[in-house]
Amino acid sequence: MNNLLFLLLLIFAGVALMVVLGERFAKPADPQRLARLRRWLWPLVGVALVLSLLDFYLF
Repeated sequence: MNNLLFLLLLIFAGVALMVVLGERFAKPADPQRLARLRRWLWPLVGVALVLSLLDFYLF
């Protein structure tokens, strides 16, 4: 039980550190870059779903 609480504490501290550093040092995203990322997002999600289904049914 102590290990679980310690692990949860470490995860919480890591997420809090990422939030603080992200708010302090992150630059605002420009719309052109977001459009490029959005163009690749749906095909990659589709490929991940197909690979997950293949893994589930074949192995």
